[in-house]
Amino acid sequence: MSTDSQPTVDFLANKLLFKLQVTLSADKAAVDSVVQRVMKSLREKDCVGEKEQAIELALSEALANAVIHGAKADPSKIVECDVACDQNRSLLIVVRDPGEGFDPAAIPSPVCGESIYSGHGRGVYLITQLMDEVKFLKNGTEIHMIKR
Repeated sequence: MSTDSQPTVDFLANKLLFKLQVTLSADKAAVDSVVQRVMKSLREKDCVGEKEQAIELALSEALANAVIHGAKADPSKIVECDVACDQNRSLLIVVRDPGEGFDPAAIPSPVCGESIYSGHGRGVYLITQLMDEVKFLKNGTEIHMIKR
């Protein structure tokens, strides 16, 4: 996935079925409960369908990366997560962290067996493989994930 491509799904405010904004302290123990809360809300609004496992794993990886790498697991820092589902059941997840960021293009390709378990490369690989479109902004401190 290109890191500078524009999202191809338009999320118009008047066509949203669901929108959720969540903040969590950058505590590793907080990630699972936030993922479960978001997934429960998405299931209740019928926004996941057959892609539930992929969405849950990508969300979990994105939040874990934001907490561990972006905010350095410092509970005094805040990670933000916004989720929107439109009438077509397209899903947009945005995760923001206060970190210095990274260059996603500089991460070795796990497809080639390089660094699949090192650093945050594995999480970024899983996110890009599981979501239909991924866009990194603000030097990697903001990630937009779209599932159609």
